[in-house]
Amino acid sequence: MQREEICKIIREDTCKCIASIGVGHIGGCLSIVEILVSLYYKHMNIDPTNPHMAGRDRLVCSKGHAGPAVYATLANKGYFDKAELLTLNHSGTNLPSHCDMNKTIGIDMTTGSLGQGFSCAVGIALASKLDKDGAYIYTVIGDGESQEGQIWEAGMFAAQAKLDNLIAFTDYNKMQIDGNTDDVNSLEPLNKKWESFGWNVVVIDGHDFDQIDDAIANAKACKGKPTMIIANTIKGKGVKYIEDKGYGNHSMPMLWEDVEKYIEEIRRA
Repeated sequence: MQREEICKIIREDTCKCIASIGVGHIGGCLSIVEILVSLYYKHMNIDPTNPHMAGRDRLVCSKGHAGPAVYATLANKGYFDKAELLTLNHSGTNLPSHCDMNKTIGIDMTTGSLGQGFSCAVGIALASKLDKDGAYIYTVIGDGESQEGQIWEAGMFAAQAKLDNLIAFTDYNKMQIDGNTDDVNSLEPLNKKWESFGWNVVVIDGHDFDQIDDAIANAKACKGKPTMIIANTIKGKGVKYIEDKGYGNHSMPMLWEDVEKYIEEIRRA
């Protein structure tokens, strides 16, 4: 199956997952689908039948509120039954709204407190280097999250430690919970900031598979530096109504009758 078709399934399942509880962080989930599909279906060395495999590549979704998109991807890869997607945030669920490695098979790090997941990814990459296990550590951070000082502290250390096994994505949809990032606390020039922190930087269209693939190849070829892939994305990508809500889609109601319309649109794309 082509990755474009897999993305449609992941978007459908993410919408259903959030609709099962009635409200959720749909905007930032839909914006990273192509990144997740590229990683889990092409680039990551993983085995869903052996989720704790030594030396496996790892993903830390530091913007932990995008957990439902990660869950949908993991379920479709066979980490757990897709029926569990309809238990999001319900009592006794293994799928809390934010990623939890103690509850969900396939989640490599508990995240949600913004900035902390990125620091954990740096630590995991350092441990992987010390173990010489050959793994790549991937992480996804948000643009609103990038206003946290902890992001930049971790970024300094990653460059100092020459963690070239660390490949990070900024989901640069340019919106956060309270407004547009440029209005709240602008990150520009984001590429120059990361370059000044000693990182290899690649700027891409985060919905273009060829650009994602090339950026990952660039990162793996770069020795002695971690890589930041700044992925320009659309918050709520794939459903016009959600896209048009702007930063209002950061967290919004998801009703079953609306999801049916969203799924029809996703399938037509």
